[in-house]
Amino acid sequence: MFGICCNRESDVVHMTYQALYALQHRGQESCGIAVNNDGVIKHYSDVGLVPDVFNARVLGELGTGDMAVGHTRSAVKGELSRQDSQPLYLRHVKGPMALCHNGSIVNARALREAMELKGTVFHTSTDSEVIAYAITHARLRTPSIEAAVVEAMGQLEGAYSLVIMSPRKLIAARDPSGFRPLCIGQLSDGSFIFASESCALDTLGARYLRDVEPGEVVIASPGDGLRSITTHCGTQKLGLCAFEFVYIARPDSVVDGASVHIARQNAGRFLAQDSPVEADVVIGAPDSGLDAALGFSKESGIPYGVGFIKNRYIGRTFIQPDQNQREASVRLKLNALAATVSGKRVVLIDDSIVRGTTISVVVDLLRQAGATEVHVRVAAPPFRYPCYFGVDVDSRESLIANSYTTEEINNIIGADSLAYLSIEAVKKIAPTRSRAFCVGCFTGQYPVPTPQVLPKSRFETGISAQQKEE
Repeated sequence: MFGICCNRESDVVHMTYQALYALQHRGQESCGIAVNNDGVIKHYSDVGLVPDVFNARVLGELGTGDMAVGHTRSAVKGELSRQDSQPLYLRHVKGPMALCHNGSIVNARALREAMELKGTVFHTSTDSEVIAYAITHARLRTPSIEAAVVEAMGQLEGAYSLVIMSPRKLIAARDPSGFRPLCIGQLSDGSFIFASESCALDTLGARYLRDVEPGEVVIASPGDGLRSITTHCGTQKLGLCAFEFVYIARPDSVVDGASVHIARQNAGRFLAQDSPVEADVVIGAPDSGLDAALGFSKESGIPYGVGFIKNRYIGRTFIQPDQNQREASVRLKLNALAATVSGKRVVLIDDSIVRGTTISVVVDLLRQAGATEVHVRVAAPPFRYPCYFGVDVDSRESLIANSYTTEEINNIIGADSLAYLSIEAVKKIAPTRSRAFCVGCFTGQYPVPTPQVLPKSRFETGISAQQKEE
């Protein structure tokens, strides 16, 4: 998710395109860009990766402007839909609006039903549209778009980081718990940027200023600088998603004041301290396990090695919408390097085990390459509970750690030993962060109330409590 506000007409479309490249890891099913030129908003989105959706012709037709927003999205339950892609564009009597959302609204079903009873017609199955209508309805009663956002936030429960573009303003907002990241940057010409991760700022040569505070609304407009509204700040317990550091974020990003790269190395260090093993080489499962493997190697003294060659043209397997696709993608994406592992006792560091099937494939690849032993160390605690706040972990039945003991999982995946990072350790991996972690997917204890029943399919209710947006 990305937004830019310039003081003059600029090539904001190409800048947004470059930023979405940097954020491609956060969503691989669809993407979109909306550009604002003197109050006229053009937009384009479709299913596919950034370079597939945006060719030279499409970028040229979007033109130039003084503001733009962009989004990459991961589908849920295998659903790929152009109409569900973002930015979400709405025409309204008070002016058009383009909205980008990262997170999941836990009371979206109730809000949607209430709006439908009043005559609102929904065109997508996303909770992002619920947010958009909450804002546009509030806009009829409020003096400004930012006031409408503040009022709408009073209705929303759950996780949401937002970038919203109106004809004259670019607005960023973050839920009061701060589940999903959102940062602010500035270019040398004074242009302001909002982005899900700081790596997007680096891509454009922008300077990182700060993070949007939980509950804060930040407004940028051409020539007027930044303004902030803190009405909702401090109204809920803080709950930055720990999985951002374990898997989601790029290692070169800084999230809420903490380096993702250093946090993952710390996870590996703690694993080596708590779950040592005699071995010849430490390798990481690309890409999220590499930094943790380096930390494990430094702490244990076991040499670090490159255990896999990665096909860079295959996307991230965890966010593939279908399990069969995930397993096939592992074999397409990874090839074990026999020169590193053949005849060796191998420590394999992975970022997490959710369903358990893909790690089985990885262990098998190492065996086929000649590894004599494979000891799996996981840089996260066992996933035992669903996530309600934007990560596609949708039911306890699908989580292998909820059905089997660690010893049983070890036998299932075919490893010689298996150990996880402790919950106490994961809370310490990013000591410089400014927010407390949400570790509900590990403990079942969440910082805010959650739905009692999680629908197995978004189509059972018309909306999913597990909608992943980025």
